[in-house]
Amino acid sequence: MKQKLSGILTLLLALVVQISFAQESRQVTGTVTDGDGLPLPGVNILVKGTQRGTQTDFDGNYNILVSPSDILVFSYVGFETIERPVGTSTRIDATLTPDASELEEVVVMGYVTRGKNELTGSSVQVSGEQIAEVPVVSADQALQGRVAGLQISTSSGTPGAVQDVRIRGISSLSASNEPLYVIDGVPVINSNIAGSNSSSSLSPLASINSQDIESMTVLKDASATAAYGARGTNGVIVITTKRGRSGEVRFDFNSSIGIQNDAYNKRRVLTGPERLELTKEALVNAYGADYGFTMENALQLGVDFRVLPAAILDYDGSVYDWDNLIKNEDALLQNYTFAASGGTELGSFYASVGYNKTEATVIGADFERINGSLSVERQFRDNVDFSTSLNVSHSTQNPILERGTFFSNPFITRYLMNPLNNPFNEDGTPTTDLTFGSLHNTLYVTANDINVNALTRLISNSKVDWELIDNVTFSNRFSMDFQLNDYKSYLNRYEGSAAPVNGWSERSTEQNFNFVYQGSLGYKFQLGTDHNFDVMGLFEYQKNQNNYLYGYGENFPADGLTNLENASANLDAFSSYADWYNVSYLALLNYNFARKYVLDATFRREGSSRFAEGNRFGNFGSVGAAWNLHMEDFLIDSAFSSLRLRASYGITGNSGIGLNEYQALLSYSADYDDNGGATPSQFGNPDLTWEKGEAFDVGVSFGLFEDRLSGSFSYYNRRTYDLLQAVPLSLTTGFDEQSRNVGEMVNKGIEAELSYMVVDTGDFSWLVSANYATVDNEVTELALGSDGNPINPNSSSSYKTTEVGLPVGAWYMRTWAGVDPQTGEPTWYVNGVDGEVTSSYSAAQRVYQGASALPTYSGGFSTRVTYKGFFADANLYFAGGHKIYEQYAQFYMNVNSFTLGSYNGVSELLERWQQPGDITDVPKLNYANGRSFQSTSSRHLFEGDYVRLRNVAVGYSLPTQYADAIGVDGLTISLRGTNVATWVKEDGLKLDPEVQAIGYTSLTTPPVESYTLGVNLKF
Repeated sequence: MKQKLSGILTLLLALVVQISFAQESRQVTGTVTDGDGLPLPGVNILVKGTQRGTQTDFDGNYNILVSPSDILVFSYVGFETIERPVGTSTRIDATLTPDASELEEVVVMGYVTRGKNELTGSSVQVSGEQIAEVPVVSADQALQGRVAGLQISTSSGTPGAVQDVRIRGISSLSASNEPLYVIDGVPVINSNIAGSNSSSSLSPLASINSQDIESMTVLKDASATAAYGARGTNGVIVITTKRGRSGEVRFDFNSSIGIQNDAYNKRRVLTGPERLELTKEALVNAYGADYGFTMENALQLGVDFRVLPAAILDYDGSVYDWDNLIKNEDALLQNYTFAASGGTELGSFYASVGYNKTEATVIGADFERINGSLSVERQFRDNVDFSTSLNVSHSTQNPILERGTFFSNPFITRYLMNPLNNPFNEDGTPTTDLTFGSLHNTLYVTANDINVNALTRLISNSKVDWELIDNVTFSNRFSMDFQLNDYKSYLNRYEGSAAPVNGWSERSTEQNFNFVYQGSLGYKFQLGTDHNFDVMGLFEYQKNQNNYLYGYGENFPADGLTNLENASANLDAFSSYADWYNVSYLALLNYNFARKYVLDATFRREGSSRFAEGNRFGNFGSVGAAWNLHMEDFLIDSAFSSLRLRASYGITGNSGIGLNEYQALLSYSADYDDNGGATPSQFGNPDLTWEKGEAFDVGVSFGLFEDRLSGSFSYYNRRTYDLLQAVPLSLTTGFDEQSRNVGEMVNKGIEAELSYMVVDTGDFSWLVSANYATVDNEVTELALGSDGNPINPNSSSSYKTTEVGLPVGAWYMRTWAGVDPQTGEPTWYVNGVDGEVTSSYSAAQRVYQGASALPTYSGGFSTRVTYKGFFADANLYFAGGHKIYEQYAQFYMNVNSFTLGSYNGVSELLERWQQPGDITDVPKLNYANGRSFQSTSSRHLFEGDYVRLRNVAVGYSLPTQYADAIGVDGLTISLRGTNVATWVKEDGLKLDPEVQAIGYTSLTTPPVESYTLGVNLKF
């Protein structure tokens, strides 16, 4: 009876409370948006202190029953939680602002993502916004100056060309030094795919629209890269493409259009009259005393003695500006991207189409790309998620002959074309009968030859995540990367290399297929309240196949015929097939205690078909630790918003050598009386195995005053051993070299990053940041020869040496001592250092010139200012501590007939020695003299230090309230300049200082200076 009475009283009390609540309660509605004014679906809304709540719908709307005294709590992943009292309101709209600390913590590592406080390795993540704003064809160029320890050099300014990228220097003598590229968690191939055209390059990375990139992460030390085993030894660049997010469909249109020219070129060539005057002087100095040459009769006597062509007497003094004729002034660049994204609580999508057209700064070369991407994520069940992405592009590059001394190379024309040549016929068309020299008329060749590199690329990436039980996920990823290159070249019948054979044509097709499967099992769990574990086991299988087909033919019967079927002579064909496999077993462990103390361990067993069966597998791994001091009680109330110590150690490998180098091979390309035959082609080495790298890294990162001031400092030491080298063999073996594992080198240095928000008042902000890195490279062991001495891999080079105790490829040559002011003769130091000089080139000693081609320091500086929608930013890049050799100076700075008779010289020759007492760096002209002045010496070796203003921009972003008024979500207009200024340390360096890693200036398209107008519209 008592129990029944108690139950009745409880029911009556609940009814009273309900009635009371109903009398005071009411419906409150509203919409929740993000900082850009866009609706946020799925936001959790709770009545503080109760379990009552709701979520926003697809359009960010909600409806909830509350009482006046209630407080609503709005929370959403990645955004700051806010509270709103109900009071008398019937509608409460809320705007959630992104939680900067949370957003910055997630770092994409490729296989996994880690919170910033969970990392023990060295990595830097660059946002997609920073990448997209730089108007470059290949996205890796946008990283220059933004990542400490990352050195990017433009090997060619031709749009789409491969770039030289080094992370923490060079670690191998003959194996690859390129980083590994990972796109959406899958390793891809990024080698030059320019078909049979060895004079240019085409980067597969140029096929990806930078507007479709969400972020790029540079992994540098063993803890960060060990998960990739041997392929990560030179660092890893992880590219994450954009995905959709829940919400109504959003559209994004980006466009940029601009112009570009050469960024830096201070070389001026001689005009016709200048060169003629120097030719006279050179003839008088050579023959005057014996044959009566004077400045007045030098040309006539030169013709009489058959030293000069007779046509030189007909030259009328006209100036033909070949330099400007080969330029494409104000080359047009344009890029357009239209994207859409959206989704529901069950899935999302991102789709885009893009078009890029970029002209080169030299005639005859441009780049065009059309691309499309689609990414879909879908929740099949509560425990099954599916995602797939597809990126398709077709790129067309019109390359030029620029990676060598080709007579049709436009840059050979710029510097070496005899300036007495008239480029045109009387009717204004380019002539095919140049009077002087042997160079081709590039104007005619460019207009009548065909050179096309077409790359079609398809990347497909699909993943299924199946949560077997709570926090245990079984993932399967399938990725295919298909690259199809079609190269065609036709050289005309009248001018150029093919004129003697009445025109020739070549065609090649290269197909590269890369397949990757990854299967992983991940488990996240917690023991007690403080022990947090994240473990993963992964199996990876990678297969790469390459097919190549080439055809060639000569003698075309008529103009307009350019295909191989029209050729009638010397038809030839070639084909090849190559494949390789990688199989890997990976274990990852990440543990933290109360988020304060972090332990990270990686083990990878990797097998490669590049080695013999008994040596195919290598074991690699790393261990790292971090201490989040800012979470300790004694620092919680301090000025430190973050303070972390970290250290890591690991072993990585390198298998970046040619296929089948371990095998003894026969070549079946012999032809004996039209019968095939075999010849030995490779000695082989079944003991060949992985090149290995042992890396140690320690660092500290910090944030002060809520990260208003933040930065990091690290020290690294990487020892590479079992170097893959080509070791000379006794010729009695029938071979001259064999690949072996022998030798060792060390790279060590420091890296520092600093960022400071100088002013932040809401309406006005000013942010500055900088990074700086050093790398000290030293060879510590080399293979020994039969005499017991180390073998110099650069022993045949007249420019470089590689010796124990020196950097790889150290500059090694005679030392220039200047021009003798009394005689005008060139001189060099006898001992290679100082003191006694000699005019006999062979009597001077070669010595180490104190540097190599590798920069020993590099870095960047950035600043950004904003004020009520207006913004201005700039960043610069610098590098130095290395030297650069101007290799082509031997052609255009000779003081004899080679330059002043056959080709052309540069304006420095006007400063030549003429009489005793002259102080100059250019010797006496002598038409008949030898070329020792131009032989390899420090005369043309320059300090490579330079600073480049990489980007500068001003713009305006329309505030949200004004954007809403015109019916759009956002509008930004910007004007941006790229490579707008360059400073070099040494005035004698007249060509662009941003050169390939080998350290030579070259006659190729230099980096470009561009100015673009960009418009971004969101709706």
